[in-house]
Amino acid sequence: MIDNLSLPELVAQMFVVRASGCLFDHQIRYPEWEPTASKLRYYLEKLGVGGVILVGGSAAELAVRSHQLQSWAKFPLLLAADIEEGVGQRFAGATWFGPPMAIAEVARHDAGKGDRYAEQMGAVTAIEARAIGLNWILAPVVDVNNNPDNPVINVRAFGETPEIVAKLAAAFIRGAGEHPVLTTAKHFPGHGDTAVDSHLELPVLPHSPARLAEVELPPFVEAMAAGVDAVMSAHLLIPAWDAEFPATLSRKILIGKLREELGFEGLIVTDALVMGAIANKYGANEAAVLAAEAGADVLLMPLDPEGAILAVCEAVTQGRISLLQIKESVKRIWKAKIKVGLSISDPPQPPLAHGGSKNLQSMESIDLSLLANPQARSTAADILRDSLKFGGSLPLAKKPPENQLLRNLIIVDDVLGCEFLGNHTPAIALPEQFGYELQLIDDRTGAIADNTGAEHFSPTLLQIFIRGNCFRGSAGLTQAAQDWFKKLLKTGELQAVLIYGSPYVLEQFLPHLPPSIPYVFCFGQMPAAQSLVLEVLFGIDGTGNS
Repeated sequence: MIDNLSLPELVAQMFVVRASGCLFDHQIRYPEWEPTASKLRYYLEKLGVGGVILVGGSAAELAVRSHQLQSWAKFPLLLAADIEEGVGQRFAGATWFGPPMAIAEVARHDAGKGDRYAEQMGAVTAIEARAIGLNWILAPVVDVNNNPDNPVINVRAFGETPEIVAKLAAAFIRGAGEHPVLTTAKHFPGHGDTAVDSHLELPVLPHSPARLAEVELPPFVEAMAAGVDAVMSAHLLIPAWDAEFPATLSRKILIGKLREELGFEGLIVTDALVMGAIANKYGANEAAVLAAEAGADVLLMPLDPEGAILAVCEAVTQGRISLLQIKESVKRIWKAKIKVGLSISDPPQPPLAHGGSKNLQSMESIDLSLLANPQARSTAADILRDSLKFGGSLPLAKKPPENQLLRNLIIVDDVLGCEFLGNHTPAIALPEQFGYELQLIDDRTGAIADNTGAEHFSPTLLQIFIRGNCFRGSAGLTQAAQDWFKKLLKTGELQAVLIYGSPYVLEQFLPHLPPSIPYVFCFGQMPAAQSLVLEVLFGIDGTGNS
């Protein structure tokens, strides 16, 4: 059938566009990246784009959304999501696991338990993805996060050594592999030892070939041995391998290293082409051409899908890219589609308004009971609980000192983008029950003015939510967090420190924390993590009883 497709149809199969997981245009949060329904339908129905990456909305909404998209599509779609921490990380209501580094912490003490957790996480993620119509998991991250200042990988990694990352990533792939989904090892050849956010700028990995072979590559080799379906390229410059082009745009790396030296036969997918590391220098359409020329099969998140498709087509007609290479990429894409149960017909069936294609899951057959079932949620909670770190004088007395205001000081990266906090969530609601008054600040609002009134003593519960976040460019302590910590120590107001997210932040605090002051650390930031942390702090048994 591939021989019957026009060049634009072939090239369009190589593109995966981004879209909102919400159903209505007025819900779109990132209009620069997420097309309206009419534009998206045009991409799928007229251009024949090969896939969609989805962000936002609830899991139940996404079940409807995925059905809608498949009904529009000229060819059956790969529907993908960055669900490195379970489906609930992106789509509310499903199971939300702690970040992979939490499992690495468990594995440090009990390797067998770490393996089981990683495999269970992979299986639950696959089951829940399929339940809402997703068929491509853009996980696991197999980068070795051996740089504490890494702003983009951080706790997304399965650890800090190639051995533990390789072992846990392979277990995740095995768990997911029992179900009809695609898995993805990312970000080749390894984004862990960088201190620059590739969403903003191009990082350089200065290591020798010997060092790359020793540290960065083993997890990818192990992931391939475990049967990973796709490998995602990193937007990194690696002078030892290619001094001119970043990995995503380097034929020496994608073909020479990944295909020929490592023998990978699955899908090569780029990281998002809208990211600053690529788009800033090469431009949206030329970046897509260079990535295809380098040997990428799937071109992820172009800023202008139609323009990028035309640019790649023109590169083929000009002889920059061979038609045979394009066809080989489409063969790999269709092989992946068939693996996840999609039906490729010859000639393609026209989209049916009533959703009659056999690639469509009947809306009546959707079983939301597969989402966040008690066993899955229990596993997620066990991972968080088994990876907690704590010390000092625990539990903290819940009886407030007489005539003293108790303060619950919460510091986050960005108040407006903080979806895991609300008046109903434990970090706010539980201390309130014990008489603590909320003060919520971020790095924009959190400077300590000269007139804060140091003479006004307030025993303070300090809660800090900090982890590596894409587009922020930093994974460490914000200035606000550092200033408040120093002030509270100096005035004697600090009652306890609770840290959610990066373990490197805890390591920065511990040398300065008096042994009597309690602390609790959790890799997760979601409400379930908040509950666990506060239960430990206040000596609550999980049912609300002391």
